[in-house]
Amino acid sequence: MLSKRLASTAAICLLLAAGTAACGDNKGGGDKAAASVPKLDTDKLSAEEIEKQAKDALAAATSVKIVGSMTDSDGKMAMDIALDTKGQCTGSMSMPGMGKFELISDGKQSFMKPDQEFWKAIAGPDGAKAAELFKGRYLTGFDNDQEMKSLASVCNLSVFTKKLLEEDGSKSTSTKGSAGTVNGQKTFSLKNKDADGEESTIHIATEGKFYPVRVESAGGKQTGQIDFTDYDKPLTVQAPPADSVVDFSKFKDQFKSA
Repeated sequence: MLSKRLASTAAICLLLAAGTAACGDNKGGGDKAAASVPKLDTDKLSAEEIEKQAKDALAAATSVKIVGSMTDSDGKMAMDIALDTKGQCTGSMSMPGMGKFELISDGKQSFMKPDQEFWKAIAGPDGAKAAELFKGRYLTGFDNDQEMKSLASVCNLSVFTKKLLEEDGSKSTSTKGSAGTVNGQKTFSLKNKDADGEESTIHIATEGKFYPVRVESAGGKQTGQIDFTDYDKPLTVQAPPADSVVDFSKFKDQFKSA
């Protein structure tokens, strides 16, 4: 089901990194403009057909902002990041026991600024020394590093949606929920409950483009809520100043000599 896949894929992005408003404008310009806005016929369409509409809309999106958190047995994972199909992104992520980091990519080069806790987690017993040495600075040049390269894929919406929409062999099916409103957007929900008792709900925009706007997961190993906003909104990404950047290819040598 799409809701479970959305939640788990967002969590996957966070885990990859560890190894490392409403949808669209849809503002009418009067009765004539309002009448031309596509509407999702939730009465006639089946749950599977509604889910396909959401999948197709998501696959065609050029950018999105993902904000929310998921909690599992390891703790709470959170993300607040905007990304697009050009590989650009800007935002932050945090993971239990790993701290938080900022992530920026202009589509060609990626930059990561860890907080003190994250430095301590990735640098082991010398983490405190690394945190002080590189305090407030960004790492770059890690796209080809075996341990850090997965960070680059986090910023690419095309990679995210491909991972999300690929078949996972799940036998669970969606059931129709109800109409509602999420972040000012009219929505319709689809629900699912798997064999482990985990309940997931996806809220889909019913006007304009039928994007997923919220995913909720509860009752199982993973709980939380993730919102998807600012679809197709162009990203403006500015690389950090050169004097605040450390090249990752030189990082280990600098750290060893510190």
